[in-house]
Amino acid sequence: MVGGTTIPLNNTPVSAADLAALRSRRTELSNQLTSAQGRRDDLVKELRTSPEGVARTGIEQRMSVIDERIVQIEKDIAANGRELARAPLARAETQAPPRVGGFLTSGQVTGISIVFTVTVLMPIAMAYARSIMRRASQPKPAPQVLESAARLERMEQAIDTIAVEVERISEGQRFVTQLMAPKPQQDSVLIGERHEVPR
Repeated sequence: MVGGTTIPLNNTPVSAADLAALRSRRTELSNQLTSAQGRRDDLVKELRTSPEGVARTGIEQRMSVIDERIVQIEKDIAANGRELARAPLARAETQAPPRVGGFLTSGQVTGISIVFTVTVLMPIAMAYARSIMRRASQPKPAPQVLESAARLERMEQAIDTIAVEVERISEGQRFVTQLMAPKPQQDSVLIGERHEVPR
């Protein structure tokens, strides 16, 4: 029963289109059954809250009509199920139409995927694994070693700075020493002059 009318069913579905029509009819009947049961549940709720009298009688009459409709829908679903069950097995299975050139069969897809995996993905995975192994095989320096290296670097810079300062100091001392040291030629000239003057 679709749309309130009963559709006569053929004895045996002949084609895939007939099977598709039976399946869509089954879906439509199931939707109608769900809708009718929902309306009946709503009427039951109304019946519980309605007072005695004409309103209650009207609700009960609507419930009886919906009950008859639910029974008819269930009969149609059963008849539709029998028709689907009578369909020959070859018709019931959905057969793919023959493929025209350009499409790959499942065997070809499997072969292509295996070749792709072996030639492309496996070398990438092996290179990645090798890089992980190299990183794992290199010993990681302990934090103390890293700290000691930084400390030694600072000490080396400080020693270089001290060496530069010491060299500057020694240059300064040499300069002052040269200024303060008497020059032998000037002293002899000065001494000679001194001796001559007093005579």
